[in-house]
Amino acid sequence: MNDTKTGQTELSNDDIAALEKLSKAYQAVGRELSKVIVGQEEVIEQLMIAIFARGHCLLEGVPGLAKTLMVSTLAKTLNLDFARIQFTPDLMPSDIVGTEVIQEDRASGKREFKFLKGPVFSNVILADEINRTPPKTQAALLEAMQEKQVTIGGQRHGLPAPFFVLATQNPIEQEGTYTLPEAQQDRFMFKVFVKYPSYEEEFRIAETTTADIDIDVDEVLTGEEILRLQQLVRRVPVPAHVIHFALRLVRATRVLEEGCPEFVKDSISWGAGPRGVQNLLLGGKARAVLEGKTFVSTEDIKAVARPVLRHRVITNFSAESTGITSDDVINRLLEEIPERSDQDEISPELKSAFGG
Repeated sequence: MNDTKTGQTELSNDDIAALEKLSKAYQAVGRELSKVIVGQEEVIEQLMIAIFARGHCLLEGVPGLAKTLMVSTLAKTLNLDFARIQFTPDLMPSDIVGTEVIQEDRASGKREFKFLKGPVFSNVILADEINRTPPKTQAALLEAMQEKQVTIGGQRHGLPAPFFVLATQNPIEQEGTYTLPEAQQDRFMFKVFVKYPSYEEEFRIAETTTADIDIDVDEVLTGEEILRLQQLVRRVPVPAHVIHFALRLVRATRVLEEGCPEFVKDSISWGAGPRGVQNLLLGGKARAVLEGKTFVSTEDIKAVARPVLRHRVITNFSAESTGITSDDVINRLLEEIPERSDQDEISPELKSAFGG
């Protein structure tokens, strides 16, 4: 059933039951990960949101914070294939996507090309230190992320579904690295910061990882179930005033936009584009479901605003010289942008377009 005012599909009773299952599955995944990973609840939540919103994540954190273990364990709990690609300066695109080799048919004696798949043909990819490989190799992975396929020798090869890329960047040791351009960073739904553990968490890490303990994690969902739930998440309704709030938030980051706040003009050189709005809404839908809700609120948009926008809001030299980060700007916007406005009702043009 369609809502003529918003063009969105209302959820059926079966849909609501499936969403409840997803919320319970998320809690179960958290319990399984907690067997192996100490803390990092916010990071795990953002990874799960990205997976069910069909997005990719750019993860930033110093070495030794269990990023690889977290992703591989998450893949196990979701019963997905996992591949880790260590990005180095000599890594070639064919090392990621695969290559064609000549093989001889022993029966006929004829030679023919055979495609050998690369590690990108997995459900969950950990692109470790993506900024340590040249742009040509970075582009090969980013193309696969966007198109969900690779082209070798004129032949297209579809990637498995679901498909999720987690790329890591080391914020230290920047010498000899190839920084991802802003346009390529925009391909990632989230940019997630992995922080140091608290004192209590680090005590538990030290205690458990230095003991002779073998921990097994259980599978919670299958790949087929994840695909169905990804489709269902996209059908979660978003009230018009929530869409307007997301639009106001993103458009306020653009220094050339009318009504842009002065503190944004003083700190930002470039703001977020339309993909920022799309990812705010998709992230809000997935978060709402994981929280056990069947609709999106402005609180869901606020919760995903920082990971969605921090790599799309580019600070200028003045801000960097005074220690102002993109998160600082986003936080202030979240405080000042009103959740509702007199103009939040859907326009007559849109009503007409949706048959209202």
